[in-house]
Amino acid sequence: MKIFSRLQLSAKILTIEEIKRKPVPIHVAIIMDGNGRWAAKRGLPRLAGHREGVKSLENAVRLCSDLGIKYLTAYSFSSENWKRPADEVLGLMELFFETVSAELEELMKNGVKIVLVGNRKTIPQKVLKKFEDTEIITKKNENLVLNIALNYGSRQEIIEAVKEACIEAKNNEIEIERIDDKYFSRLLFTKNSPDPDLLIRTSGEFRISNFLLWQIAYSELYFTETLWPDFKEEDFLKAIYSYQCRNRRFGKI
Repeated sequence: MKIFSRLQLSAKILTIEEIKRKPVPIHVAIIMDGNGRWAAKRGLPRLAGHREGVKSLENAVRLCSDLGIKYLTAYSFSSENWKRPADEVLGLMELFFETVSAELEELMKNGVKIVLVGNRKTIPQKVLKKFEDTEIITKKNENLVLNIALNYGSRQEIIEAVKEACIEAKNNEIEIERIDDKYFSRLLFTKNSPDPDLLIRTSGEFRISNFLLWQIAYSELYFTETLWPDFKEEDFLKAIYSYQCRNRRFGKI
């Protein structure tokens, strides 16, 4: 995995037309970090930063559609985020519900398929039902798959996949010798998506934060100091341009 960070890739403003002249990633994953700091800088409550962050996600969805990117996975709420203050967690759950409700018509119009990625067992029933209803309504959309990583933790995902593999082996549904990376990938939350080609993290942090640990084995990494609510079209296109400038060898010479 290569790290491209804090580097001016181009002095000029990149355009969608320019980016489309070269191959774009099939799958982009984003750790949308910095909402709280964005709000704090402006003397606003943290939830105001999260609301502004929704706008950046809407913009990223639009750009993926315009560029022909087929999968977008957004790290929206980790399994560790339940430890945040109760009022912030409650506000985030309400924001998830409101956003999915408000954006359904736009999702259908633009052919976006919603997939909930994460442990569904402890998501509040109201929010879970809204997402699952939206999954059903949008399941035939083919322009873009938007994976919402909610209550997601990669270590737990892997542990659950190991348990499932053990059960299947015990029940003679799979021979141990036939368990390989392709088989294991089919046991993960992201089983219906290819591995990410590009992982973006905003806000200047250099961590993966328990996100897609299995899936990003050969992903290109892009880190930027820009806070997620400030991550606009130019920032997204710079990340894609960075990806296009790299030579992906997948361990080969």
